[in-house]
Amino acid sequence: MSPYELSLAIGATGMVAMAARGLGHHTGAAHHGHHGGPAAHHGHGADHGHPAKLDGKLLSLLSPRVIFSFLVGLGGTGIVAGSLLSGALLAMAAAVGGVVFERWIVSPLWNFLFRFESKAALTLESAVYDEARAVTDFDAQGQGLIAVDLDGQVVQVLGTLKAEDRSMGVKVRTGSRVRIEEVDPKRNRCVVSFVGES
Repeated sequence: MSPYELSLAIGATGMVAMAARGLGHHTGAAHHGHHGGPAAHHGHGADHGHPAKLDGKLLSLLSPRVIFSFLVGLGGTGIVAGSLLSGALLAMAAAVGGVVFERWIVSPLWNFLFRFESKAALTLESAVYDEARAVTDFDAQGQGLIAVDLDGQVVQVLGTLKAEDRSMGVKVRTGSRVRIEEVDPKRNRCVVSFVGES
């Protein structure tokens, strides 16, 4: 087996495995710094911005998807051009073919396919410290239904007013705002604190 056939085989195997497992979808960079507020951006002046961008580009070049697709392009070009070129010229042509294949064919296709990948649905646990609204008056035991917004879907669960609020005689009425303090996803209920009337 020639080096180009080996490259093609390794790259194709890697890409098929990645596609099957849903890997290679880069999401991390888009979310950093979103919740940090103004303070999160201090200390990243002109002296630090360019190295950070450079590091990101270098890391993206080392991603398995880039490496495998480059190997496919290199191997395929090397095999096709092998009848016309040899030696260093063939190696250079194969390398160019690898870059072109990854940059202009695989990368756009990969990004297009993973645009439709659905993000994981939020669970009740993710709503801790979020606000919710009472949809019923809370009873004498400090319990009532509340509506929680989970990723755009409104879910009703049983809310229990925390002990401190109950001991103070806090009354939660329909429409009141409460904060989720603890959750019990198995029993679909949570402990809440009173925030205020709507």
